[in-house]
Amino acid sequence: MNTIIIGAGQAGLATGYHLQRLGEPFTILDGNARLGDQWRSHWDSLRLYSPAKYDGLPGLPFPGEPWHYPSKDEVADYLTSYAAHFRLPIRHNARVDRLERLDDQWVVTVGGDRLIADNVVVATGTFGRTPYLPDFAVDLDPAIRQLHSSEYQRPGQLKDGPVLVVGGSHSGTDIAYEVAQTHPTILCGRDPGQVPFTPGKPSQAFFWPVMLFAWRHVLTRRTPMGRKAMGHIRHHGGPMIRVKRADLLARGVERVPARVTGTQNGLPMLADGRVLEVNNVVWATGFRQVFDWIKVPVAGADGWPREYRGVAEGAPGLFFCGLSFQYAFSSMVLPGVGRDAAHVARRIAARAHTDRSLAVA
Repeated sequence: MNTIIIGAGQAGLATGYHLQRLGEPFTILDGNARLGDQWRSHWDSLRLYSPAKYDGLPGLPFPGEPWHYPSKDEVADYLTSYAAHFRLPIRHNARVDRLERLDDQWVVTVGGDRLIADNVVVATGTFGRTPYLPDFAVDLDPAIRQLHSSEYQRPGQLKDGPVLVVGGSHSGTDIAYEVAQTHPTILCGRDPGQVPFTPGKPSQAFFWPVMLFAWRHVLTRRTPMGRKAMGHIRHHGGPMIRVKRADLLARGVERVPARVTGTQNGLPMLADGRVLEVNNVVWATGFRQVFDWIKVPVAGADGWPREYRGVAEGAPGLFFCGLSFQYAFSSMVLPGVGRDAAHVARRIAARAHTDRSLAVA
């Protein structure tokens, strides 16, 4: 019984590692030409929010000083070395166009190729692979430079003059803090809260073990507190981690809680009616879960897959890994993805064992 893993990020690689240890055959499909390119495409100054001592995938520690916060390129290089270390079978330039069910097997279409598998693991990312922009973004004056956070690299991409950053989660606050060095900056959107310590400060040695315990064992889909947090995280993003309210204030960022709801005369307009005269808009508005390429009904009313711990409802042999809150808050970060991958791999192995037992009988 073979398995195809769609996506060669941390979730896909960790799933492959566990399948390899269980003796289950698999292939990982990577849509990029080079492993880790998804990480390399992020903005230049991005660093992980967790220190290296907690960032290793199963079987291989993250290299370097334990309390170092790795850059996006260091993460990409680590993923490359991880795949090489365990000799994980990866096919590059293999973006999946279609996934469908045929009899008792899955058909994965990659360009002109049709690959057949007994199991498929969708590991395409925490929040999907399609940037979200509000419909009214097309109504902004064409003279305004617009970038989604997935396109933003550095302040030099922006035009002179004021910048509006839309989205108050950790990516929005990080970008707003950076561009405020060179541009008047407004950050709008709901306040998602902030963690009670700053990465890199002495207090981190105490807080990180406590936070990770809570993220792994308290904020889970099994607890009322976790289920409540799941809705907030999936639909509004995570809390501020590195950049805090005081940091934004000190750098002169204007913090506006009102949402952007439309345009007026080509300018962004807030819910309170205020019109913002800006030359740039950075949309830190996350990604849409788009599963129209999966030709079986997998999405629920909220747009997220109907699954529990990565096992899809009503679709035998279909699994997910790397989803936000797949089991716990930690599911969407490197310190937590290994546990989810292990669970998915065990379920695949159990399914294979059942099928082999039936074949013998």
